[in-house]
Amino acid sequence: MTSPSSSLKTPTADPMTGAEHIHWNLSDLFATEEALLAALELCISKATAFSASYKGQVDNVQKVQFPTIMDELGGIQDTVGRAYTFAYLHWSTDTSDSKRGALLQKVKEAYTEVSTKLLFFDLEWTLLDQSKVDSILDMPQMRPFRHYLEVLSLGKQHLLSEPEERVMVEKHNTGRSAWNRFFDETLGDLMFDMGGEPLTQQQILTRLHDSDRTVRKESAEAFTVGLKGAIRPLAFVFNTILADKALDDRLRGYPSWISSRNQSNEVADADVEALINAVQDGYKHVSRFYAIKKRLLNLEEMFEYDRYAPIGEADRLISWEQAKEMVLTSYSRFHPVMGEIAQKFFDEHWIDAALAPAKRGGAFSHGAVPSAHPYIMVNYTGKIRDVQTLAHELGHGIHQYLSRKQGIFQADTPLTTAETASVFGEMLVFQRLMKEETKDENRLAMLMGKIDDTIATVFRQVSMNRFEDKIHTMRREQGELSVEDLTAAWVQTQTPMFGGSVTLTENYQWWWSYIPHFLHTPGYVYAYAFGELLVLALYAKYEAEGDAFAESYLELLSSGGSDWPHELVGKLGVDLRDPSFWAQGVAAIGRLVDQAEALSLKIGQ
Repeated sequence: MTSPSSSLKTPTADPMTGAEHIHWNLSDLFATEEALLAALELCISKATAFSASYKGQVDNVQKVQFPTIMDELGGIQDTVGRAYTFAYLHWSTDTSDSKRGALLQKVKEAYTEVSTKLLFFDLEWTLLDQSKVDSILDMPQMRPFRHYLEVLSLGKQHLLSEPEERVMVEKHNTGRSAWNRFFDETLGDLMFDMGGEPLTQQQILTRLHDSDRTVRKESAEAFTVGLKGAIRPLAFVFNTILADKALDDRLRGYPSWISSRNQSNEVADADVEALINAVQDGYKHVSRFYAIKKRLLNLEEMFEYDRYAPIGEADRLISWEQAKEMVLTSYSRFHPVMGEIAQKFFDEHWIDAALAPAKRGGAFSHGAVPSAHPYIMVNYTGKIRDVQTLAHELGHGIHQYLSRKQGIFQADTPLTTAETASVFGEMLVFQRLMKEETKDENRLAMLMGKIDDTIATVFRQVSMNRFEDKIHTMRREQGELSVEDLTAAWVQTQTPMFGGSVTLTENYQWWWSYIPHFLHTPGYVYAYAFGELLVLALYAKYEAEGDAFAESYLELLSSGGSDWPHELVGKLGVDLRDPSFWAQGVAAIGRLVDQAEALSLKIGQ
């Protein structure tokens, strides 16, 4: 399904930024597709042998054998993870290429085959006597696997029998995974007709940040027309994944739609609820901020398409080389090791930044596997927010690079703390720019841009969590949701955040339909607020402690997922389990709004 403008063949040209030829080199993963397929065959063979050796025998294995077993298991998972990384990244830059899609599907199916052969180990591990588990995990050689296996044991109440788990794994590629791919390819194919010019999703969304209000308004209307042209299949994907998750949660015995995500994030339901409540209590800062912005933009009424209008110098074009210098200098000044790692991403072609018609929208850093290195994808258009996005994804990339030493089982972190390094990276760039700027007008422009981003990261993400909560609950209570149900839920959950400071037009009611997080990782979005509020606390400590903090921070990133988040962050003097912690972070955002208000009055605006 495509929009009415999909027959337009070539997207309009954006200003040249120097990122037009910035593409990643995937040969570090595999030199050829043939090499990838050969590795997959070997991986399947090793998984078969592993199953033959240990299936039904985990309880009988001597504890001294477990480090060797885990190394063998990790090697298999590293290889299949490397293959998936290649196929997914290759497809991400051209989702319309059927050959790339076919390769991705082939790798997914091989991944599933390997997973089904290995899943017995997780199930048999959870059935071990606790005294034996403790004895095994106490061995020093088990340190690279200890926390992974500890978390696995705690989640055993939600595991099914082996035959049932096998069905769940094997059906994934024709279930949720297939619908996610359909969603991505549908949006990747959409072109948005703005005055006769075809624009990709990334291009049309970029125009919502334009200084010209007419451009913002027309881009919002064009974006809406494109989404409405595909709204029925998009709504069907939403319904299907909502139903699929409800089925999974029911079969596994999770008490609510968010519980499995919280368990994966290694955070208690009550702690997440405290975060969400604190952010909702701070909605007043959003309306205060938009009142300031409306005055600075000299608007009688602010509409949703005015939210990201730039103030002053924030609208200037920034070349790729300038963005690179800004980010590298900021990271290097914080800690030379971080600067050195960030430099590798540029020098060794670990970044894809060029715009392309069927390239996935947005940005991400893919951690790959410990035997390789992370890759970053952005869609660089030369805006100041693109610099912040680059800093954000490099934060992820540095974190993923440093945590590789924890090995395949403990390199990854829960989504909550995974956002810490990315948001901290944004803060480093922002603070550098603020300190070097001497003109109050430009400082105000940058501060307003930072608060824009903070609102999007904290308050908007929590309002989107409220949307998810509503539609998951509605789908479970009343069955399939109509397009009207989804649009009504979106408006009802987004409106409170603005507190009457922004008028939402009819266009905005359709904008739930393009957000991939709702489908790819249900329940994910609150992690952004978690990360932002945590970073506010960490940055305050950095300002107080200086270089000593930088060393401790690098230790945190290098720890990966080797312990519980509250334990790792607690080493830096932050208590994630204190409900008042979140309120303190929200109050810090309020002080940023106070600062913007004072600065605007100082310069007479």
